Amino acid sequence: MSSSESEQNIPTLKTPFIEETETKFPYRSSHVLTEAKSIADIAFPMILVGFLMYSRSMISMLFLGRLGGLALAGGSLAIGFANITGYSLLSGLSMGMEPICGQAFGAKKFKLLGLTLQRTIILLLISSLPISFLWFNMKKILLFCGQDVDIANEAHSYILCSLPDLIALSFLHPLRIYLRSQSINLPLTYCAIIAILFHIPINYLFVCVFEWGIRGVALGAVWTNFNFVGSLVVFVLFSGVYKKTWPGMSSDCLTEWKSLLGLAIPSCISVCLEWWWYEIMILLSGFMLNPQSTVASMGILIQTTALIYIFPSSLSFGVSTRVGNELGANHPNRAKLAAIVGLCISFFLGISALVFAFKIRKVWTTMFTEDIQIIELTSLILPIIGLCELGNCPQTTSCGVLRGTARPKLGANINLGCFYMVGMPVAIWLSFYGGWDFKGLWIGLLAAQASCAMTMLWVLARTNWEEQAERAKELTKNGMEEIENDDEEESQELDEEQKEEQEEPEEEEDEDDDDGDEIKECLNSKKGSDMIV
Repeated sequence: MSSSESEQNIPTLKTPFIEETETKFPYRSSHVLTEAKSIADIAFPMILVGFLMYSRSMISMLFLGRLGGLALAGGSLAIGFANITGYSLLSGLSMGMEPICGQAFGAKKFKLLGLTLQRTIILLLISSLPISFLWFNMKKILLFCGQDVDIANEAHSYILCSLPDLIALSFLHPLRIYLRSQSINLPLTYCAIIAILFHIPINYLFVCVFEWGIRGVALGAVWTNFNFVGSLVVFVLFSGVYKKTWPGMSSDCLTEWKSLLGLAIPSCISVCLEWWWYEIMILLSGFMLNPQSTVASMGILIQTTALIYIFPSSLSFGVSTRVGNELGANHPNRAKLAAIVGLCISFFLGISALVFAFKIRKVWTTMFTEDIQIIELTSLILPIIGLCELGNCPQTTSCGVLRGTARPKLGANINLGCFYMVGMPVAIWLSFYGGWDFKGLWIGLLAAQASCAMTMLWVLARTNWEEQAERAKELTKNGMEEIENDDEEESQELDEEQKEEQEEPEEEEDEDDDDGDEIKECLNSKKGSDMIV
């Protein structure tokens, strides 16, 4: 092997290691450990980013609490409305680029990553327009639903100041997936740290110094997201990551959207169906026997599940990236191994979450409140949450596998059936007709998570990985047609230029040869004349 070839096989920040040879079944322990490390290299930085973004939300809630009960209620209502109508949609739509980028990177069709990044940013910016219209009319919607006027005014002020956040997230979500698909993860963590370090002083400046109230909290969150985006853009530009993947700005990003939309819309539906479930549970908890305690307990429990969810969601990102990379590289057995290893880790996470929830059930709530009823209610539900996570961790990881294989539509159908045709009826019947009250809502979630996990595991067990590798070829081939045509035109132009350059010295050589012949003739004629004399 030449030195240049050996240098190409060395993994770097810009070119993570993907083995050229296919791993065959049965898998060796070394293969399993290597795959586990590859997944962990992606998942651990994502866990840190998840904790940092979670801390950002908690800091914002603390500043809202300092402003009083009205601001806290209005801000919480605005955040819930923004989650349902905006943030969940943008997050879900951006997931459509994940299988394309992951498989394109594995297939070494690097320009497709940059083109998909451009298309996704445009898609999210366009989607932000109807969301903005909805946010502008939030006050009218809340008053129509019978919400208190003062709370509606506060919520409206918060969400109007959050409008620029739609622009920030339209860049942030695609940039994170663009880097993660290339296994470039630590820079994401560093950029998140930079953004969060400025979050507290920005909030203090806006809320305490400028006294902007609830508007200051909203603008502080927006500013932090723009800091995150700005730091990522600076990294991409100065590290040179974009050089191999950036096709340049052209009209190509405005065409061939079929593949992206075919993945983005089902991904969006899948994310929203699961996300909206928790918002519906908050609404239903307001109809319980003791609504004040149940709503407060629900808020604590959802914050707890959001904290636990960081782990399976990060694992899901890692598994999705690994499966997509290997399918793109036409390594179906290695993609299958990544799915198996990821699912094994997810079961370990589920058991850990169950033990965690059971151990902290008596002390966790005391960190949030001293109300005896809320403490007892939350302590009763925490073990059920642990059981839910026992199903949620494999289910979330399975969703990552489906994203990596570019099958989000299947995941959306499973989520729809399990959450809203199994879980929701069970939750409503047990809570309002079966006498289980608040506990019935969480038993319904347990039924949804268990059925969803079993269905997805059954689907993955029946997956034909060779067929998925062929689908990956088609997906990356369709997205690369225009780029390849442009590359062919450029290469033809270069070939023509090279031919012209090669022809020029040949003409000069011919001229030199002609000059030489003339000189020889002159010399010969001179010799002849000398002989005659």
